[in-house]
Amino acid sequence: MKKDYLRALRDGEPLSFNQRVQLILKLSGPAILAQISSIVMQYIDASMVGRLGANDSASIGLVSSSTWVIGGIMISLVEGFSVQMAHSIGAKDNKRARNLMKTGVIIDMLIALLLMALVMSISFYLPGWLGGAEEIRHNATLYLLVYGAFIPVFMINYITCAMIQASGNMKIPSICDTLMFILDMIFNFIFIFPTATYNILGLKLKIYGAGLGVAGAALGTGVSYVVVTAFLIYYMFAKSDILHLRKDEKLKIQLADIKKAFKISLPLACERGITSGASVAVTRIIAPLGSISVAANSFAVTAEALCYMPGYGVQSAATTIIGQSIGAGRNDQTKKLGYIAIGTGVIIMTLTGILMYFLAPIMIGILTPDPAIKALGVTVLRIEAFAEPFFAVSIVASGVFRGAGDTLAPSLMCLFSLWCVRVPLSIMLVKPLGLRGVWIAMATELTVRGIIFLVRLIRGKWENKLY
Repeated sequence: MKKDYLRALRDGEPLSFNQRVQLILKLSGPAILAQISSIVMQYIDASMVGRLGANDSASIGLVSSSTWVIGGIMISLVEGFSVQMAHSIGAKDNKRARNLMKTGVIIDMLIALLLMALVMSISFYLPGWLGGAEEIRHNATLYLLVYGAFIPVFMINYITCAMIQASGNMKIPSICDTLMFILDMIFNFIFIFPTATYNILGLKLKIYGAGLGVAGAALGTGVSYVVVTAFLIYYMFAKSDILHLRKDEKLKIQLADIKKAFKISLPLACERGITSGASVAVTRIIAPLGSISVAANSFAVTAEALCYMPGYGVQSAATTIIGQSIGAGRNDQTKKLGYIAIGTGVIIMTLTGILMYFLAPIMIGILTPDPAIKALGVTVLRIEAFAEPFFAVSIVASGVFRGAGDTLAPSLMCLFSLWCVRVPLSIMLVKPLGLRGVWIAMATELTVRGIIFLVRLIRGKWENKLY
């Protein structure tokens, strides 16, 4: 029987270097697969909607940045409670962890209902506020309406995944993400396209569909979340060894726990807002370059995601491990585990960066057949490949800091990096170098960000920031 190194960490047992590495890899593996599944799902969604026509794709693209911001807010709110849960589980106070779980579900779901009402109410006006053309506003509104109706489902999905991961179980969320990827393909196909006969392996098959178009894309994703989330709720409340409900434990909402949750969450929400704002600014810098540059930038951003999402898998594992290590009072292990997590992320993303450099023509070619767009997309992807190791440092270090409840300083560091390096440098380089200059600015900023995050890790001021 394999040894449970996470339990050994909580029990105060010594861990060798090899055991610490095994712990990081064991928790990172499922999380990496989940992140890759998520990106593949986005590729498939984009491909299906793309078949409907340019206006349909544009209608979703118009409001996609808004849905990303909303999703980022929800994830930030969840992490305020899940980090505290990891600390409690590390301290072997599972009863408090379960109380935090129930409190988090209630508070976050109340906020989700408010977000649902807000998004659905502004969905009729937002496409116009964003400057969308008349011909795409209707479909953009439909997409946003359906998305808004599913916000409570998205929130409970984020809650259950984060809290199950905080308990040290990365496999169940990973399996569920993979299942959701499969269901999303099926439901999107059914809801987006009308009934039609298809030739499959020489056989003519009639497949029934709702033909809802853009609205069907949002509905298909929402229904896939409903199915998977129902299982996650059942698992968390009934089957999880640590989190399942006990009849003798009554909910006790502690104001101090809610304050700590917002202390963690608000900087994270601001960081995601900062990132979104910088992305909008860079997009406006690129826009005057013309349609080829805009398209090449969009496709390159999509293609690059396949390379950096494994880093976010390691980040999820690092948050859980560091959270439980600090909760267990394992000062002898916390920083060592942080170094190993970052080293793991750097190795993985260095390899994906090398692959991205050599496979860039294939990665961009899948997304566009246009030779001009493809050539420019390949060039900028290869520029970015050199920054992937430093990008890995910032991604995983952020997870390490988050596990310690240290979110304010990293958010300020991100603010400095984006708005004092990337945006000004993009403005300086865009005229002489075009889109290449913007991506040189991006690669430079990611390098700077990785360095300052590493400096903070080494200095150690992030440990025990929550208490």
